Amino acid sequence: MASSTFSVVSFSSVNTELSVTRLSSRQSLVPLNPRRQCLGVFHRVDRNCRSNWNVISASVSSPVQEVSSSSSSQRPPDELAASILSKVMQTDRGVTLTREQHMQVAELVGELNKYCVDSPVKCPLIFGDWDVVYCSNPTSPGGGFRSGLGRLVFKTNEMVQVVEAPDIVRNKVSFSALGFLDGEVSLKGKLIVLDEKWIKVVFEQPELKIGSLEFGFGGQSEVQLEITYIDDKLRLGKGSRGSLFVFQRR
Repeated sequence: MASSTFSVVSFSSVNTELSVTRLSSRQSLVPLNPRRQCLGVFHRVDRNCRSNWNVISASVSSPVQEVSSSSSSQRPPDELAASILSKVMQTDRGVTLTREQHMQVAELVGELNKYCVDSPVKCPLIFGDWDVVYCSNPTSPGGGFRSGLGRLVFKTNEMVQVVEAPDIVRNKVSFSALGFLDGEVSLKGKLIVLDEKWIKVVFEQPELKIGSLEFGFGGQSEVQLEITYIDDKLRLGKGSRGSLFVFQRR
């Protein structure tokens, strides 16, 4: 892999992982009606859940009442998404979180993943502009710029991923060097579907811009990411090495 990279569910350097999703090469990302294909699936699941809840609540047998109590602990996706964002915002994309707090985020992510639509890689909601708001491995997105030493010199201003139909991914990390010199690292890649949940992104040479200087460095790189949840505001992913990513639509 080359020197600096970021990806569709992850931004990372050559030495760190950038996640993407394996999707069958025969499948294609065709922009369809988002609500019909993605949200519609969710609504059907939600209605089924409410229907099952009514049946359970109406029962009077002890075993069924026990199941009802268990079901009541399940939280709706909107609430889970809000909880995840409340825990990761204002944390420098996970850098300031403790080990215990990372575990709490992982637990919420696992619950929300249960509501993921079938074949999320074909869901048109993946297209758009996304802020990278969390990574369980905080130094992974942005590569060396996000390492412990790198953060002393470079303050991250924005970390953005743009997914364009049908298969283009653009990653950008903008920063301020030494508090006064603005710059950015950008990558352009081609999205390849590996299967229903996994994708791969093959990135071209990174471009670095600092002040009036702009030049390429390193070489090509590629990352893989599993899309574990997607809706109109939030996207969750897991890298090939297990890092969790949270994206919020801009």
